Amino acid sequence: MKHYVYLLLGWLACQPAQAQDSTIVANFKDTVAIKPDTSYWQRSFSGGVNFNQASFNNWTGGGVNSVALGAVVAARALYEKERWSWDNTADLQLGFVTQAGLTRKAADQILLNSVAGYKISPKWDMFGSGTFTSFFTSGYRYTGLAPGQTRFKVANFLAPGQLTIAWGLAYKPNDWFALRVSPFAPRFTFLADQSVRFREGADKIPVRDPNATVYGVEPGRSIRTEWLALQLQAALTRNLSENVSINAKYLLFANYKTLNAIDHRVDIILTAKVSRYISTTLGIIALFDKDFSSDWQLQQTLGIGLVYNVTTFRKK
Repeated sequence: MKHYVYLLLGWLACQPAQAQDSTIVANFKDTVAIKPDTSYWQRSFSGGVNFNQASFNNWTGGGVNSVALGAVVAARALYEKERWSWDNTADLQLGFVTQAGLTRKAADQILLNSVAGYKISPKWDMFGSGTFTSFFTSGYRYTGLAPGQTRFKVANFLAPGQLTIAWGLAYKPNDWFALRVSPFAPRFTFLADQSVRFREGADKIPVRDPNATVYGVEPGRSIRTEWLALQLQAALTRNLSENVSINAKYLLFANYKTLNAIDHRVDIILTAKVSRYISTTLGIIALFDKDFSSDWQLQQTLGIGLVYNVTTFRKK
């Protein structure tokens, strides 16, 4: 009879440990409550502000008073649960420089990317993605203009703007590199500001022309659709050392109807951390798109300034 009583008491003592998965019995006197992880999101944010100023007064060596201010933001939100993932990134840049009372734009970029994936093997995903690019504000030319002109408007927010929707396969060998191939990737090019339409004469001087085709958008239209196209994306985000990190993206877009005019875009942001709140940032954007220009376009920025970083990404 005593054996049955001992067995019953032992079974009752074990019940609290079996009733809830979130409680672990350490011994007969103490218990440790463990809350299950119900959040599948990881987030990161990096923002920097660069400032440069110079002034001259009766300086025999000459010079021009100037003020430069720029901001760079890189943000990411990643959701992962079982085989599903949803990766969202935003890369933003905006900067201005004022010299001799004239303010010009020094940097401008909006690049948003959202990718939903389903893992079919340890290194391969099926995915669907959306990529959006545009500018924050108006852009002007300041050189190669007609006599009497000081600036010539060539771009604005959503003029152009591009949205690409893609489906395909992704190769992800690790947590810092991804290669995505999309045999079907329709792209929409927007032109919300018709005042940026212009043409170039034989002398390359821009002339305002409301009947000109710009950024591939025909006269009288505000959107161009390219349904049959292929897109290839490569993304690399990695710490090169304790204080140096790189965020690089490459995008190839090929319209099946015009394979002799393949678009290429490279975005690189290299950040070197000097101290907790001070960093050096090098940004490079290289773009080749015959609808924009027959030559490569290049934007390069270099700045030293304040930086703020925060992340909830788990170290692996």
